[in-house]
Amino acid sequence: MSHYFKEDKQLEHDVRKKEYIINDIKLEMLTDRGVFSKERLDFGTHVLLKNIEVKEHMKTIVDMGCGYGPIGLYLAKKYPNLNVYMYDVNERAVNLAKENKKLNHISNAHIDVSNLFDNCDINADLIVTNPPIRAGKQTVFKLYEQAYEHLNEGGHFYCVIQKKQGAPSTFNKLLELFSNCVVLEKEKGYWILLSIKQ
Repeated sequence: MSHYFKEDKQLEHDVRKKEYIINDIKLEMLTDRGVFSKERLDFGTHVLLKNIEVKEHMKTIVDMGCGYGPIGLYLAKKYPNLNVYMYDVNERAVNLAKENKKLNHISNAHIDVSNLFDNCDINADLIVTNPPIRAGKQTVFKLYEQAYEHLNEGGHFYCVIQKKQGAPSTFNKLLELFSNCVVLEKEKGYWILLSIKQ
């Protein structure tokens, strides 16, 4: 079986164009086989984007595990004065995100292939992720640890995770790393979590 967090070059393409309206912002998105949530915007992503607050001091955002780009491109379109850096291990997803950046006339997003933060040399004011749960707990927790390292002081870390896929253990991990964690929202089993680097 092909997983979106691995690159499967044998997988045939089936590119489709979708239109999403998130909080009054319209995005046209190309999706394909072998990427996360190719048929529709993931519900957890939608709930996450309703709850992200971009503060005035924030200048740099990282979307880790960007897939074909809904989170990062939404934030880039909504906040054109900010720099948004988007990374994913899946090259097909990254190529789609680059096409979607062009499709939506976005100039402030920077998109690259990276296994977690391996190719990220950015320190951010805001890091956001819909983490790759199926890659395993070890990978997901490593993402949290690296996110903490890549946040500026006062930086915010947001993630979305289903209760049944480990939201309580993620809450405890973030509490351990950041010494704080707030559950901003619980909707249909999805938890939106926020931690701030002190």
